[in-house]
Amino acid sequence: MTPLIRTKLSAMMFLQFFIWGAWFVTMGTYLSKNLNATAVQNASAYATQALGAILAPFIIGLIADKYFSAQRILAVLHIVGAILMFYASQAADFTGFYPLILSYMILYMPTLALVNTVSFKQMLNPSKEFPPIRIFGTVGWIVAGLLIGWLGWEQNNSLVLTFKVAAAVSLALGLLCFTLPDTPPAKKGQSTSIRDILGLDAIGLLKNRSFLVFFIASVAICVPLAFYYNFTNPFLNEVGVKRAAGIQTLGQFSEFIFMLAMPFFFVRLGVKKMLAMGMLAWTLRYLCFAFGNADANYWMLLAGIIIHGVCYDFFFVAGQIYTDNLAGEKYKNSAQGFITLATYGVGMLIGFSISGPIVDHWKTSSSSHDWQTIWLIPGGIALVVMLLFVLFFKDTNQIAQKPGLDIGIDSAQIEL
Repeated sequence: MTPLIRTKLSAMMFLQFFIWGAWFVTMGTYLSKNLNATAVQNASAYATQALGAILAPFIIGLIADKYFSAQRILAVLHIVGAILMFYASQAADFTGFYPLILSYMILYMPTLALVNTVSFKQMLNPSKEFPPIRIFGTVGWIVAGLLIGWLGWEQNNSLVLTFKVAAAVSLALGLLCFTLPDTPPAKKGQSTSIRDILGLDAIGLLKNRSFLVFFIASVAICVPLAFYYNFTNPFLNEVGVKRAAGIQTLGQFSEFIFMLAMPFFFVRLGVKKMLAMGMLAWTLRYLCFAFGNADANYWMLLAGIIIHGVCYDFFFVAGQIYTDNLAGEKYKNSAQGFITLATYGVGMLIGFSISGPIVDHWKTSSSSHDWQTIWLIPGGIALVVMLLFVLFFKDTNQIAQKPGLDIGIDSAQIEL
């Protein structure tokens, strides 16, 4: 790559995740304070991510892979997304807000794969060239959170500006995408089946008992994960944490550090211990949230956020690498797509569906909740999933460390 192309790809990644981080983290707080949304409505808004993840393979497989250059469809999706995001900021109530954010996420989720496609096309050795570019995405998410915290938009009741900023940056990214190197459709003229799109060729892996246990645990652990996405920011603001969005970026710093340490842990722990530790970390996180507060136990809130690196990397990234090794070269792409659809699609959708009613049920007044009970519920779910996984997952073999282990590539296919 030339320095100019590398700079453009890095800017693309920064803006791609800045947009998401600018509004997604604080949306729950905005909905409850500005649109008087219930917890169920809050969860429905976050569930648009899962619906977008389910529909994304169809947009990629039936349109982007066959008819249009990736950088052009990426540009159009972000420009249309900017329009939807701006009108979402104008919505007077949740009824007007929801269809706009649903339409936006259906368009946004495919862009997560498209930015990778555009990047890989320019690289001779993606395993070495991609991580230094992808890391700008994490930086973009962090900068967005720090900016919200620094400007005090949560305390000033100005979170509507997050959607307007996201709209402006989305427009800028859309225009930038028109200047990216050409990435023609990979499967132009080829027939594509629903089986290919959904990665169902990898369904035969479920005959392997260990993979079946891992697959079920992956879907199940996404249920408590949904609570974190939905209600962490409203919770922190409700209990009096200042600049909560900025504080939450500690989770991304943690993710970055543990990502670098992944090869070290793989060699010494093996796949089963890493996956189990990842699930246990979710239980510990929710215990910290349940018993933490903004006073003497403030450190517990910080610990619950900082442990994000273990929560995400030790289970989801380790699981992606485990899947890659088990599937082999022939089915690796199908297997990753299958797991992504099941977890960030089906699993998260289930989690979003149950988290809203639970939070509404434990509401104690118009502006407060019994958060201790609320957080103990997903914590208990994560603990049960972990115990069942340890009991039934028998594959204790270590994953051999490959030269240039593709941690950066695999983890970049999903957020954060």
